[in-house]
Amino acid sequence: MSDTLAPASSATEPARPTPRGARAWRSPGGRISFLVRPRTLVVCLTLALVSALTLVVSVSVGDYGVPLSAVPAALMGFGERLDVFFVQGVRLPRALTAIGVGAALGIAGAVFQSLSRNALGSPDIIGFTSGAATGAVAAILLLGAGRLVVSLGAIAGGLITAAVVYLLAMKNGVQGYRLILVGIGVSAMLASVRDYLMTRADLTDALGAQIWMIGSLNSRGWAEAAAVWIGLAALAPVIFAVGQRLRFLELGEDTARGLGVSAQSTQIVALAAASALTGAAIAVAGPIGFVALAAPQLARRLTRTGGTTLAGAALMGAALLVLADLVAMRLMAPTQLPVGVVTAVIGGSYLIWLLYTEWRGGRA
Repeated sequence: MSDTLAPASSATEPARPTPRGARAWRSPGGRISFLVRPRTLVVCLTLALVSALTLVVSVSVGDYGVPLSAVPAALMGFGERLDVFFVQGVRLPRALTAIGVGAALGIAGAVFQSLSRNALGSPDIIGFTSGAATGAVAAILLLGAGRLVVSLGAIAGGLITAAVVYLLAMKNGVQGYRLILVGIGVSAMLASVRDYLMTRADLTDALGAQIWMIGSLNSRGWAEAAAVWIGLAALAPVIFAVGQRLRFLELGEDTARGLGVSAQSTQIVALAAASALTGAAIAVAGPIGFVALAAPQLARRLTRTGGTTLAGAALMGAALLVLADLVAMRLMAPTQLPVGVVTAVIGGSYLIWLLYTEWRGGRA
């Protein structure tokens, strides 16, 4: 669970002291409890505010500019017809899609990093993004599928890849380094499969698949926004429900078992839900890289916590992607860049810095 919200301890769990500076809130009867850390709460509220302000700016700027003062009315369907059209019909669904995809990737990245106990354990590094992308590309090139089948192909590809990586990495439990190494190997094989499919496809289909593979939010509408938010509503509660058990697993599987946590069932549920969430995000926007890698780490550094920060990772992912999409829209206006290009530049730089700090710390 996140550092801001933590479930009530069960009867089998030992009593844990409240961290310094944190405050516990319990409902009448004690069935629900929340652990609130002031710093984490401030960081989460700040990230939510950044996302909201960026959304307002995103729906305002463009070739047809909408004054900021006119944005509230346009959001509610009032004002000039063109203002309402561009705000509600064109820019708002794109911004909401960016926030939803970013949140989904942030949560998925936090789960994978928690399971692997490694800062490099994100879906785009260990193969789950490749699996979802391969499923979607196969649906595009082999079936000539529409949006729904492509989405199902991405989710199925992510889940199948998760099952394969988990089974290959499992030996007396799943160790982080095995999960990462097996995932990298599976990712390389899946890249070869995608390349082969591209060589056998018609030129038009191959070009369409290649553009999709970059990762883009261009022309995303209400259907895509609804799809990613439905995926979040269905899968995020499952991940948050096992969040506390993930924190116990970070202490080691033996310690987690001693605290009454079933390591294998927790890993399977978290891995399946995070893989499906990754697939849902990729189905909508393509394989946008590095958000899942950077968001959990940045959230952890800002909140100064040592464990899983699901809420912080979700809000950080949302803020990162909606900001990156604003840059992609306006950096070379009127030409719009795919947002995957922007996240690759930012994320690649972050990955180099992360590898350097891991090496300096003797962890890589």
